[in-house]
Amino acid sequence: MYEKLHQLDGWLRNRIRYCIWHDWKKPERKRKNLIRLGVNPEKAYAFSRTRKGGWAVAQSPILNTTVTLERLVKRGYEALTTHYLKVSPHYQSYPLFPIV
Repeated sequence: MYEKLHQLDGWLRNRIRYCIWHDWKKPERKRKNLIRLGVNPEKAYAFSRTRKGGWAVAQSPILNTTVTLERLVKRGYEALTTHYLKVSPHYQSYPLFPIV
């Protein structure tokens, strides 16, 4: 069960990144938000005007390094595996996989 939740959790994080990218809508807003997240302004300009689809951008290194798990946790996202271990404490000894 833990491994299935781990895989689903990775997909959900990609989906959240996609929704964030889609929510920014316009290239100028994408550029400003990427700069706010710490991306070099030249790279932010290039990525904000990419012709790739939202799902491809969500899986790209630009969003994986800026919209990290730590930032998602600050915004209230709780990993499925973390919640699973909270509600079923008898699985605490299960060998954990790193959350990526």
